[in-house]
Amino acid sequence: MIKKKIIYFSILLFVVNLVIYINLANAFIYFRIGEGGLTNPLLVSTSNMIEGTGAKIKYVALGDSLTAGVGADTFKEIYPYLIAKKINETDGSNVTLENFSAPGAKTQDLINVLLEPAVKSKPDIITLLIGVNDIHNHIGLEQFKKNYQVILDRLTKETSAKIYLINIPRIGSNTIILPPLNFYFDVETDRYNEVIKELAKTYNLTYIDLNSPTKDLLKKDGAHYSVDSFHPSAVGYKLWAQIIYDRFNR
Repeated sequence: MIKKKIIYFSILLFVVNLVIYINLANAFIYFRIGEGGLTNPLLVSTSNMIEGTGAKIKYVALGDSLTAGVGADTFKEIYPYLIAKKINETDGSNVTLENFSAPGAKTQDLINVLLEPAVKSKPDIITLLIGVNDIHNHIGLEQFKKNYQVILDRLTKETSAKIYLINIPRIGSNTIILPPLNFYFDVETDRYNEVIKELAKTYNLTYIDLNSPTKDLLKKDGAHYSVDSFHPSAVGYKLWAQIIYDRFNR
């Protein structure tokens, strides 16, 4: 009887300590992000037009801090601007970039705040990268899917744009995403990306896999990360822009 009580107590103590550890590990992620003191390059952007002699193209980028370019030093280092520049360099298009993104944005925030002005801007090209914050805020998969459908319904019905759905990168190095949270975010990222992939097929939209070619790299610290080991640096965003643009029109 005494042995059973000791075993039960040991199990309970283990569970309590595990819960405390997981909560501390989770809090550590946001402590590191906050400690980085990164700014939003969109707030100090100086230009959103890349002039060319060809056709006029309106490119709209939708997303969260990763699309806003938090971690880069200037507006011209974020991946949407780099993609706009590549479009211009390819065919000489006169590209106007409008970036509708906000740090911390979830799919519901995009619907509430960013979607309306994006639609009204009458884009020719749209990239959508959203979902990291849905995962980190434990938004249920079904709710995420419903929100994503709302976004796609409006974009497909109210614009004539070419729409690219970028899947969710498994962001954050293993120095900020500690075990077992690293395994948890691996699984959740894959689950949410399956939803995006399924919806891309349903709506007949281009699905761009950013996660697979960057997953191993993003689990390690390096020049591809800014100081918080979560948001990419200019180096990281340049890599993303190349991966995304290489999959345009495929």
